[in-house]
Amino acid sequence: MMMQGRNSIARGRLVICGSRCAIGPQAAPRASMEITGDRVTRLLESTSAPRDSLFGDTKIDLSGFLLLPGLVNAHDHLDFSLFPNLGNGPYGNYIEWGEDIHERFPDLIARHRAVPKSTRLWWGGIRNLLCGVTTVSHHNPLRPIMTTKGFPVRVVQKYGWGHSLALGGDLRRARAATPEGQPFIVHACEGVDELAREELRGLDRLGLLDSSTVLVHGLAIDDEGAALMRERGASLIICPSSNKLLFGKVPDMSVLSRVGKIALGSDSPLTAEGDLLDEVRFAVRFTGISASRAYQMVTTIPAAILGLGDGEGSIKESGVADLIAVRDTGRNPADTLQSLSHSDIELVMLGGRVQLASEAVLDRLPVTERRELEPLSAGGSMRWLRAPVDTLLREVEEIFGRGEVLLDGRRLGVTEGAEAVHAR
Repeated sequence: MMMQGRNSIARGRLVICGSRCAIGPQAAPRASMEITGDRVTRLLESTSAPRDSLFGDTKIDLSGFLLLPGLVNAHDHLDFSLFPNLGNGPYGNYIEWGEDIHERFPDLIARHRAVPKSTRLWWGGIRNLLCGVTTVSHHNPLRPIMTTKGFPVRVVQKYGWGHSLALGGDLRRARAATPEGQPFIVHACEGVDELAREELRGLDRLGLLDSSTVLVHGLAIDDEGAALMRERGASLIICPSSNKLLFGKVPDMSVLSRVGKIALGSDSPLTAEGDLLDEVRFAVRFTGISASRAYQMVTTIPAAILGLGDGEGSIKESGVADLIAVRDTGRNPADTLQSLSHSDIELVMLGGRVQLASEAVLDRLPVTERRELEPLSAGGSMRWLRAPVDTLLREVEEIFGRGEVLLDGRRLGVTEGAEAVHAR
């Protein structure tokens, strides 16, 4: 279970009331929610029960807000979180890109790698937390720091992976080491040339294309390839803004829609336009997917692809209490999501515990939920995070310089005097 080791201390019941609550891309009735420990234990629409029908040790009034499920980021490289965009495309494939940036930017790459990996991983978690992600799939080896109770987001722990057909070493061995029934995730068809196009057939010849296989990017997949993936039951994760930057092309959804299950990932700042919310807006604008489909591609679909079994990507009774809150504009959840940016995320709960709060929401929280929250300004938006922000920022500033740390191009810092607000 993904929740082992988190929220192990018994906690009282919490009731959230006054808000609308998304129960799918289109529906968001006004509802009250009871959370016990890390679970949603009761969910009552206001039309069927008065607000005080739920009793808990603590109530949080979120009138004027819309609750959405915590987002599921199907593809990220958390340790590259502090990098800027690198590249001068268009390239033919990912190998050309990698060779080019190592030749052109060796000093910049070395400087970023001088930041301890554990610190870079923490910032990768914070990057996701700031945009409402509560579960992320990290495409690299799982590190102990990512499984600790205090890490800002949940990282998928049961999976197998390989980098790619060209750079992944012995993929059959990696596949054999994948836990039974868990996803095997590999970059494939990342490019526009013949090498990229042939990777799908190469994986199939190795016997690596089946219902547990999850391919990332798939830009070069054609009609025949999409049919092959559907026949094998394989899934796909797309990262359109990365593809646009590197190859001058976005995924052709009229072709890829035949694959079956397709999720959306943010990739890393090395190539992406921004965070997962930026990727949602980019995908809707440039690939032609609907708002409803984009909503599913960062909630229920990646949860299914990644084998998540605790109700991640949805809000429902008995499911894990992973929630985000944004201002309620009266629109449905899907239309709301496609218009959001990181500055719109005002509350994030992970397993029933507040991980992020805006200034407005902070004042509505009980003292017990404010404790240990530290302030961070990201691109001018102040948020309070359950993370060692001050320590992490100082570690990076020792290398980059004070005021020179960027996350998705947004300058990081702490506003003077903000440190004491969470203690009120």
